[in-house]
Amino acid sequence: MSEEKKQDSPRIAGCSFSIYPMSDNFVDLILSSIDKADTSKVWMKTDEVSTIVRGRIPHIFDVTQAIFLEASRSGKHVVYSSTFSVGCPGDTEGHVFMAEDDVTMNSSLIDEIDQDASAKFALYPMGGGNYMEPIYEQIQAMKSHNVEVELTHYETKLFGKAQDIFRGLQSVLQAMEDAGSPHTVMTVTVSANSPSKRS
Repeated sequence: MSEEKKQDSPRIAGCSFSIYPMSDNFVDLILSSIDKADTSKVWMKTDEVSTIVRGRIPHIFDVTQAIFLEASRSGKHVVYSSTFSVGCPGDTEGHVFMAEDDVTMNSSLIDEIDQDASAKFALYPMGGGNYMEPIYEQIQAMKSHNVEVELTHYETKLFGKAQDIFRGLQSVLQAMEDAGSPHTVMTVTVSANSPSKRS
């Protein structure tokens, strides 16, 4: 591949995530949710701790959101914990599938599930001195996705439909990539069907 082609190609994005259904049959819920998602446009591997998804930004969000929503469809309290990364200096081209387009495969599954959610996220643009400005810009940008935003210590809280939250988070990561961030990390926790009162 030529250097010009490499520069035009999207960089590898990755997500390491875990799903925690608060249910006695958590194993079945996790595995069945993974099975329901179409993962044909990502590289994915599940081990005893978490699942790693690698590919283009739209596809890793499409797959992880579908798995979370399918698990939440059970009505059980489900927590999704993840770390997204783009541009890690130690990354390699191994264990990845970079689909040629941004057409997502799980839209119908995602759209049919009506799910309220609460979330927290933290954004870490690496390799630049003025990191707070882009962080604040992306926190404000989340409000344009029909998501309620609340500042708290170390993270930003989000409330709304799960689809809107994931759409906003995807836009945040893509915006950092488009702005030329050398390496961006974003941590995300999403909770659905929680018995706890919002605070």
